[in-house]
Amino acid sequence: MIALGIDPGSAICGYGFVELNGGQVVAKNFGVITTSPKARMQDRLLKIHTELDALIKTFRPQIMGIEKLFFGKNATTAIPVGQARGVVLLCAAQNNLDVLEITPNEVKQSITGYGGADKAQVIYMVTKLLRLAEPPKPDDAADALAIAIAAGYEANSFARRNSL
Repeated sequence: MIALGIDPGSAICGYGFVELNGGQVVAKNFGVITTSPKARMQDRLLKIHTELDALIKTFRPQIMGIEKLFFGKNATTAIPVGQARGVVLLCAAQNNLDVLEITPNEVKQSITGYGGADKAQVIYMVTKLLRLAEPPKPDDAADALAIAIAAGYEANSFARRNSL
């Protein structure tokens, strides 16, 4: 199974593709889609959609995990993140991808075994689980890989429960 993880953002949208095969998890591709803050929002969203759609068509994931939107202290940031998230969900629908929405705590629990883990612990475990020579950069890509791993684990667990 190939799982895609997305850390949505309008300036930086992290993505990570992982392949789960038995107990092995392998990074297939990861990175970020960046947009210029000087560009019109509709052009930024179009760039995210276009690049993500091309990646999905290349790697053909079976599931997409995306971080659940939560409103923290900065609602101004939440609006453009929500817009980027909407474009990502549209892209998933256009490619007939199942989507699993995951909270940051659920990702931390899945990756480290502790829902209160800090970012450094998550990045450390992503690096170890994927047997990478160095931690993935930037953090948005590392977060997307963590989301992909968590989504893949959840999808595999669901499939096993339903096949019994």
